[in-house]
Amino acid sequence: MKRRQFRDDEYWGRPLPGFGDPRARLLVVGLAPAAHGGNRTGRMFTGDQSGACLMRAMHGAGFASIPTSDRRDDGLELHDAYITAAARCAPPDNKPTPDELERCRPYLVRERQLLTTVRVIVALGQIGFAAVLAAERALGVDLVRPVPRFAHGAESRVGSVVLLSSYHPSRQNTQTGRLTAPMLAAIFERARELVER
Repeated sequence: MKRRQFRDDEYWGRPLPGFGDPRARLLVVGLAPAAHGGNRTGRMFTGDQSGACLMRAMHGAGFASIPTSDRRDDGLELHDAYITAAARCAPPDNKPTPDELERCRPYLVRERQLLTTVRVIVALGQIGFAAVLAAERALGVDLVRPVPRFAHGAESRVGSVVLLSSYHPSRQNTQTGRLTAPMLAAIFERARELVER
């Protein structure tokens, strides 16, 4: 169902591909397209508050050309970064089912195969984190023991990449103060340090 503020918009309303620099050293993995964000605009993390928070942080660390993400033709370009998600369609109540995540996993696995220069992965939220680990396993990566656990700011080695974890920049997390702009900025500043090593 459309929101009143978007009643004149034509919704994308189908699975969303990832987007960004095909030579990216940074991969960002989110949850799923937002019902009135990516599902409306046709680009991940675009047209909603989560995308605004994410782009400010990525721009601050030099991964995005502009600090906003409003629509597909807004001029945003990602530099050395690629954004994708665990699920490709907007799930009901923003909660993808295990079956939906499993059906979408091959797309994430294929993106990982094609993005051969990735050195750092930022997983946004626990579902994004779990999707990264599942995709790496599917690619034959032996996970260290104990298996990395999700926590904001956690840093783990997963095969040849460093996995950084962050709370998802959802309205639920940002409006309650669980995730602040400086906290998210610090994740991408750390990602910048790691990709430059």
